[in-house]
Amino acid sequence: MTSQRQTIVDGAGRRLITQDIAGCLDARIGASGLTTAELGVWADRLAGPLDDLRRAYRDGSLPHLRVPEGKDDIEAAEAAMAALSRGARTIVFLGTGGSSLGGQALAQLNGWNLPGGFEEGQLARPRTRFYDNLDALTLGRALDRLDLGTTRFVVISKSGGTPETLSQAVAALGAVRARGLGDRIPEMFLAIADPPSAPGKLSGLRVLARDLGFPILDHPPGVGGRFSVLTNVGLVAAIARGLDVRALRGGAAAVVRQLIDGEAPADFAPAVGAAVAIGLAKSRGVRVNVMMPYADRLGRFGDWYVQLWAESLGKNGQGTTPVACLGPWDQHSQLQLFMDGPNEHFVSVVRAPTAGVGPRLEAELARKAGIGFLADRALGDLVAAQADAVPEALGKAGRAVRGIDLDRLDEAAFGALLMHMMLETILAARLLHIDAFDQPAVELAKVLTRQRLSS
Repeated sequence: MTSQRQTIVDGAGRRLITQDIAGCLDARIGASGLTTAELGVWADRLAGPLDDLRRAYRDGSLPHLRVPEGKDDIEAAEAAMAALSRGARTIVFLGTGGSSLGGQALAQLNGWNLPGGFEEGQLARPRTRFYDNLDALTLGRALDRLDLGTTRFVVISKSGGTPETLSQAVAALGAVRARGLGDRIPEMFLAIADPPSAPGKLSGLRVLARDLGFPILDHPPGVGGRFSVLTNVGLVAAIARGLDVRALRGGAAAVVRQLIDGEAPADFAPAVGAAVAIGLAKSRGVRVNVMMPYADRLGRFGDWYVQLWAESLGKNGQGTTPVACLGPWDQHSQLQLFMDGPNEHFVSVVRAPTAGVGPRLEAELARKAGIGFLADRALGDLVAAQADAVPEALGKAGRAVRGIDLDRLDEAAFGALLMHMMLETILAARLLHIDAFDQPAVELAKVLTRQRLSS
């Protein structure tokens, strides 16, 4: 029988994540929920896929599962970022899709666009800026206004040939040259791209790095962009923000360890999550997956999840539509639809402890403002109450809702959350009998774009 609550713990037994799927079952939400028997059928179908993942771990055929164990690439990324950061006040990340969203999700965990602070006139940590959507006006204004002498650039493209990213890089290189800083390009730029596919066969980004003399790190072969958040693709941004990247990978490794230890589908959180999502879609017509974290620091995580789920599962007429929300903000916009519109939404509420956190509201002023119930309360108390009340309200409205609780919002728990969602997506793809790792429609759009520009 599938358990309603699953936990992910680290090697010391510390709980990192708890998943609660009771709000997706008929006992809680009525006929719109799955029966325990239906959920059991979907979960049982993942026994074979889980065995396949274990074999892939052992033989190395799915490198995603081995990424959390790596150490050498961390040291290389740290050294590269230390060199790049010398004399820097701003680090600009250029990339798109999976080459950017993972880094943004990690960087936001520690304040992604905030200064690190000044000490006796010295910048303790450069600001970070991400330009992931190609917009001529946005990037043009940025390059005009940045103090390029104290700006550094990280250019990320798995293939090394992404036209949007290469265009951004060429524009930045041109701006640096126009300011008379061309001789400093080797210290101002860092790139990440796949290794050469054959001796002497270099991508466009590698040709730029070679000819202009700036360093380049290898994108891990075999790991697609949307699954690369825990590789150096994401780690460089995490390092720039001062995160403990070893703890991040440690949390991810805890999820892989529970997989390898042979947990049954009914007890393994990513498997249960996949069974619920696909079971609701196929048996109840629930076609929209809503990711709704209750923390600003998880806002970009929602965007990362949307790409992961959409690009991995949207094939051959299959898949469900992912939507990124943010609590409590979206309680005042999209929640009305989720609760009272078509019954086609599966909402995942991600919570971190907030009770007692933040400024306390002076009692007299709170009463004058008509919010006496918050007198002497911390702002985090209101958020905590909302994050509990919304799933309860969704349940009363007969809407499917899952709770995902982080023991605390730190690197280890976040690493576990990221790995959970990647494995959940891979397993959901197996239930749909599709390949989670390709993106044929996206590749077609790229081909047609090149054809238009070439003609």
